[in-house]
Amino acid sequence: MSIQQENIKKLVERRAVAKLGGGQKRIDAQHEKGKLTARERLALLLDEGSFEEFDMFVRHRCTNFGMEKQHFDGDGVVTGCGTIGGRLVYVAAQDFTVSGGSLSKTMSEKICKALDLATRNGAPFICLNDSGGARIQEGIDSLAGYGEIFERNILASGVIPQISGIFGPCAGGAVYSPALTDFTLMVKNTSYMFLTGPAVVKSVVGEVVSQEDLGGARVHSTKSGVAHFAAENEEDGIATIKELLSYIPQNNMEEAPYVPTNDPAGRVDDSLNEIIPDNPNQAYDMYRVIHSIVDDGKFFEIQKDFAKNIIIGFAHMNGRSVGIVANQPKMLAGTLDINASRKGARFVRFCDAFNIPLVSLVDVPGFLPGTQQEYGAVITNGAKLLYAFGEATVPKVTVELRKSYGGSYIVMNSKHLRADLVYAWPSAQIAVMGADGAVNVLYAKEMKATEDPAEKEAIRAQKKAEYEELFSNPYQAAEKGYIDDVIEPRNTRFRIIRALESLAGKKQPMPAKKHDNLPL
Repeated sequence: MSIQQENIKKLVERRAVAKLGGGQKRIDAQHEKGKLTARERLALLLDEGSFEEFDMFVRHRCTNFGMEKQHFDGDGVVTGCGTIGGRLVYVAAQDFTVSGGSLSKTMSEKICKALDLATRNGAPFICLNDSGGARIQEGIDSLAGYGEIFERNILASGVIPQISGIFGPCAGGAVYSPALTDFTLMVKNTSYMFLTGPAVVKSVVGEVVSQEDLGGARVHSTKSGVAHFAAENEEDGIATIKELLSYIPQNNMEEAPYVPTNDPAGRVDDSLNEIIPDNPNQAYDMYRVIHSIVDDGKFFEIQKDFAKNIIIGFAHMNGRSVGIVANQPKMLAGTLDINASRKGARFVRFCDAFNIPLVSLVDVPGFLPGTQQEYGAVITNGAKLLYAFGEATVPKVTVELRKSYGGSYIVMNSKHLRADLVYAWPSAQIAVMGADGAVNVLYAKEMKATEDPAEKEAIRAQKKAEYEELFSNPYQAAEKGYIDDVIEPRNTRFRIIRALESLAGKKQPMPAKKHDNLPL
């Protein structure tokens, strides 16, 4: 055997060992937990044969606490690039079989290299997290590594899409990288995120709580809103990431991929003419409206189990990606609150950063009242949604379906926030407040002047009817130019598509500034 052949043989053998990570025994232990390995996850995520790995032979440089005797090629993270549906992506997948996936300085350098390449080449970055946290043996070097990752997450924000998949533990400072990315997915029962674990919580505040109840997928997808998706298993999680990518562009200079459809742009739906109940206090399901107007009835929802009074997600309309923001009358009557405002604002800002037009479906009676909301800064949080819509420069189309009262009317992408085209159904009610509240304010003296309950009720009924005649329709707003047209509900899909086509070349100048000061 020649020297060259011998060298090739050694290379093949070393690559085979490197691909085993921490070894077969630890791989088996990973499988026993119901978890895939880093390489198995990447094999599911990327197109077959497309993966180009970086830094397979990198090893840590730590010599503390016997670490000089524990070397594994790759050092706990697999990085590189590949394609998903033929589109370039950069990836990093933490390998729990090597030192529990704990972050070393060399691991951070590998992740930073992949992120830098993603940013320079204008491609999405996907990080699959499965790590016990900082590598304690490396001390400050490990913390420095986290800081360098965070800085790159920040610099890449709004430039390339960043997606975090949590496929195991993600604790301590490690949680801030997913928090800085655009979308976070967790896997039920096998992943968790928290700053301080159950042991610390118990010792500091005396509270006994499990890992799942403190930071599991259910908690973060329903209560905190930290997770945008809660997958049933790892295969479902990876499929969700791939589907998400189909709605978003490669970077902030491109548009999302066009998806051909056989669904006619001019399709009408007569059921929409009957969907609004006669009783203004009766709920209906906004999902019926969304599924009716989008291509093939397909809607990809974001944060579906969090703040259910607002609905956000992606769809295609005539083959083009759109971001949909809609009030849900079936939940809290569609009112806006702290969580709904945060949820909506984050989504609107993502769509604006990545050239995805916004479609708003409005049925909002106001902001949720009460001390809990006021003490929780509903004013500041509501302003986030207001700010997000107001600064967005992508095409913006709004449809007023029914209630649109007070400040919430303005916040939900009104003409006053530079919405390009605003349509209203004939059932739209655009006013400072609903009829009952308005009558109590406007005619309080008249009703107080009489002691007769019947007469008082008659006055109330008469004035309520007058108020409803004036405001329980969209025509006063249309007369002032705040509504561009009153449309028949059955034609909503066609009117939105035609509006978006007319806005395809939109250019919106903005004042020169270093950056904005979003009300955080």
